[in-house]
Amino acid sequence: MSKFAIIETGGKQYKVSAGDKVMVEKLDVEAGSVFSFDKVLLTAEGENVTIGEPYVEGASVEGRVVRQARDKKKIVFKYHSKTRQHKKKGHRQPFTEVLIEKV
Repeated sequence: MSKFAIIETGGKQYKVSAGDKVMVEKLDVEAGSVFSFDKVLLTAEGENVTIGEPYVEGASVEGRVVRQARDKKKIVFKYHSKTRQHKKKGHRQPFTEVLIEKV
């Protein structure tokens, strides 16, 4: 029986289970500390599934913050033909890597 949950953080939804490493939008938490996700949309253990409306009451997912970092550089290139206009920009999105400990 696999136990998993679907959580919401940073405007995105993630399917997590114990032992997973998840890269989520940046959280204001130091590396090494424990963080609790309270916005749990769904929990499942085998055939037993609980769906929240919108969140499951009393459910939480605990994880330990592994590191705070920035993603690989994404190149943003805008080009307008016939006018000799171009703009090149780079962007590195900050993220938090979390190790899920308890669902």
